[in-house]
Amino acid sequence: MAKEFKRSYKFAFYTSLFVTLFMVTLLIIYQFAYLKIFNWQPIIIFGLGCYVFSFLIIQLRIEHFIYKRVKAVYDKVSLLESSSLEEKQITTDMATLTKEIEKFAKGKKLEIESLKVRENYRKEFMGNVSHELKTPLFTVQGYILTLLDGAANDKKIRDKYLERASKGVDRLIYIVRDLDMITKLETGDLHLYKEKFNIIELVEGLFDMLEMKASKKNISLTFDMDYEQEIIVFADKERIQQVVTNLIVNSIKYGKNGGTTEVSIENLIKNKIIVRITDNGEGIEQKNIPRLFERFYRVDKSGSRKEGGSGLGLSIVKHILEAHKEKIYVESDFGVGSEFSFTLEKVKKTA
Repeated sequence: MAKEFKRSYKFAFYTSLFVTLFMVTLLIIYQFAYLKIFNWQPIIIFGLGCYVFSFLIIQLRIEHFIYKRVKAVYDKVSLLESSSLEEKQITTDMATLTKEIEKFAKGKKLEIESLKVRENYRKEFMGNVSHELKTPLFTVQGYILTLLDGAANDKKIRDKYLERASKGVDRLIYIVRDLDMITKLETGDLHLYKEKFNIIELVEGLFDMLEMKASKKNISLTFDMDYEQEIIVFADKERIQQVVTNLIVNSIKYGKNGGTTEVSIENLIKNKIIVRITDNGEGIEQKNIPRLFERFYRVDKSGSRKEGGSGLGLSIVKHILEAHKEKIYVESDFGVGSEFSFTLEKVKKTA
């Protein structure tokens, strides 16, 4: 029976019992000493009334007392906002209270751990930004200082150094522009302008634009098959063009000489298609895949830097697709090749 009572009820039960026994004893003594009579009926009625009254008063006062103390504890340790404790009778079971405090303590612990992870990410990010900006800045500074020291008098050296300094400035602009885009995507300041367009035509245009870049490594840009019919999607055309461009450029960058970059488009479900960009390049080790879409994360620290780029391409791809509420997937076998795929909303054909 005791298990059915919460601890405060048990306390009120026994306290009320003691008070009732004491008061009944006084009544019996009073009957014998002063009235010279003994009548059980008034004693039983008095005892029951005294017990019920005592139990209710003691229980209510305990609840009120503990409510005030618990509320004060919550306020001081900031485990729970004061407003979350409603102005009503609450449980005074200390075991329940302990569980509740432990639950919020665990929540705060997880929050602290999350903040630590974010802090480490922020430090790593700031270090990466500093490093990425420092390299082209120092390059530009070095060429300009050399020109100021007298090299400008030699036309050949002057033209060569100015051209290299210009490339350094272009890289700086590229990094800052990509950072600005990611910031806008994350904060929601970059609005999408969705429209209907033919994804096949978009990819064909990118093949033409990137043909010269691919030819330097003798890489073929091709579809997996001849698409005779249009595939109309509903998305921000400019942003999706950027997504496909970044993925094809990456496949060229990490592709092998004489390799292939293949684009395929398949129906996924009724209103979705999946676009796949597959290459037979160097591939990605499994340990690198989870961090692939982080800002400035590079699989090959030296090789990718030689190829240029801001190190933000895949991060931008991920953010653009997330803004479209779409998904991106990666499959890769190291030494064999990689496949990046993403979903898009397909426009239903009208009769």
